[in-house]
Amino acid sequence: MPPHQPVGSAEFIGAIGRPGQPLPGRFPQIAIAGRSNVGKSTLLNKLVGRKSLARTSKRPGRTQEINFFKIDDRFLLVDLPGYGFAQAPKTVRERWGPLIESYLSGTKELLGIVLLVDARHGLTPDDERMIDYLARTGIPTLFALTKIDKLNRSGQRRAAEKIRDALGIDDDQILPTSARTGEGVGSLWESLLELLETS
Repeated sequence: MPPHQPVGSAEFIGAIGRPGQPLPGRFPQIAIAGRSNVGKSTLLNKLVGRKSLARTSKRPGRTQEINFFKIDDRFLLVDLPGYGFAQAPKTVRERWGPLIESYLSGTKELLGIVLLVDARHGLTPDDERMIDYLARTGIPTLFALTKIDKLNRSGQRRAAEKIRDALGIDDDQILPTSARTGEGVGSLWESLLELLETS
């Protein structure tokens, strides 16, 4: 596969912070989800070839709203707040759940979810709860292993196999990625384009 090429245009068009708030655009949408500090914003930036389109932070829980990015005037990449950050204020944690659920269940333009899982840690109880919720909604879900550059090749293979077996999914539903090296980013981008074209 040829190297991943940056998109032509990518811009932040707005955010929502409460359930039922109007969306900033009605384009087809693909959301990126995962626990806090799994690397959602960093991977999103790598996907679109921008260094700081989505704000990143070493402090978990930075993204507290649902952020919308318009890509090539064609679709929206949606950065969801990370879940499972126990040190966030209770009021913030209590707001995230209803906000995410309202978006996932009430957005007819949502085509699918990319659920990020840290390759080093595998599925957490918070991941499993999210997966159960997505299974109930029937939203198409692709799993991306993040930070695979932190593991050697055998470790990467074991991490992917462990998640595949735990979820009972096919190999092509798991994409190992590294936002640092760019590995797997092209394949993930191709999967997003396929979802857009077939929906």
